[in-house]
Amino acid sequence: MYRKLLDRCLVKLVRRGSLLVLWPDGSRTEYGGSEGFKAGIRLKDNEAVKGLALNPGLAVGEAYMNETLIPLNCSIHDVLCVMMDNLRDITLPNMRIAQTLGRLLRPVLQANNAIRAKTNVAHHYDLNGRLYSLFLDRDRQYSCAYFTSDEVTLEEAQLAKKRHIAAKLKLDRPDLEVLDIGCGWGGMALTLAKEFGAKVTGITLSEEQLAAARARAKQEGLEDRVNFELIDYRAMDRQFDRVVSVGMFEHVGAPNYETFFRTVKSCLKPDGVALIHSIGRFDGPGATNPWIAKYIFPGGYSPALSEVLGPVEKAGLRTTDIEILRLHYAKTLAHWRRRFAANRDTIASLYDERFCRMFEFYLSGSELTFRLSDHMNFQIQLVRQQEALKLTRDYMYDTERRAAQLASAAE
Repeated sequence: MYRKLLDRCLVKLVRRGSLLVLWPDGSRTEYGGSEGFKAGIRLKDNEAVKGLALNPGLAVGEAYMNETLIPLNCSIHDVLCVMMDNLRDITLPNMRIAQTLGRLLRPVLQANNAIRAKTNVAHHYDLNGRLYSLFLDRDRQYSCAYFTSDEVTLEEAQLAKKRHIAAKLKLDRPDLEVLDIGCGWGGMALTLAKEFGAKVTGITLSEEQLAAARARAKQEGLEDRVNFELIDYRAMDRQFDRVVSVGMFEHVGAPNYETFFRTVKSCLKPDGVALIHSIGRFDGPGATNPWIAKYIFPGGYSPALSEVLGPVEKAGLRTTDIEILRLHYAKTLAHWRRRFAANRDTIASLYDERFCRMFEFYLSGSELTFRLSDHMNFQIQLVRQQEALKLTRDYMYDTERRAAQLASAAE
């Protein structure tokens, strides 16, 4: 029964490219056959067939992790290319049911209070610190880079991202106090201090990241300018000249958006400026992929802009600039995926093969979500008073160019 159901789904799905399926009984079926991506899979048992038929959004990743779905003469990236290229045109009924259920359960799945938020963060960010050094850039920027051309390195693109964000913060005088919500391993805070003379307070819920960030500040002699704290954003009760958040808003959860932006407003001085950098989606409100929610980012959600601007308005903030970064994260993830593959043996020694397959699936699926599906990144600049910023965007470009020139002259 489940094989027939999965067969009907694949007949309907695969219209571009081709997908060869080797079934548990040894028989073969090829779907599609036109120009496009090509891949093959072997399904080892009927449980894998059942899972793919009933809930493919969860089961594809689980079956690959458990080696009950094995790519045939190709990689899991090739398999996902076929699937996601075709999913641009069609949503299968079994996937539509899962997406509807995911949207209905958002108030429960994304009820990220302070205790649950810390648990969710620990699930992904308190892994062995060496893991991230093996596939991220040297600064360990774990968010979308900014590619000014196809030729720049990942390190150059991540530095460009930080300068791009700094320019939007209008750090036009020394000693401006900056709050970095979700500071990661400290790279953004340290750059704002070194290159722009800011005094930065970085906050995180990850104990692993906190220890690394504090060690970096001490190593670079910036302890007097950069301070890192283990604190939930909702507990911050001080005011700053600037507020920045990069790659953290995806963990807030839709039920908490208004609280988040009210916190941003309360932390901003009257003439302050805030910049929020987040993953988003083009096609309107949706639901987090169930495999991602279970294995990678529990409680996480990438919102549509229509879900963000309402809470911004209710919080009493003024939106002064919105930029959409198209395909930049696809490029970033492609770099991470290649670096992960180059260091796979070392990563397997830190964890195991199942963990490696989980991360391979995560990196490939995420890259293709930005390349072939509806995900993008957005940056929203916010103020309390319209007069806080100049009337044109020229100051942003001038700041970026000046920062690059000063850095080049110092080398």
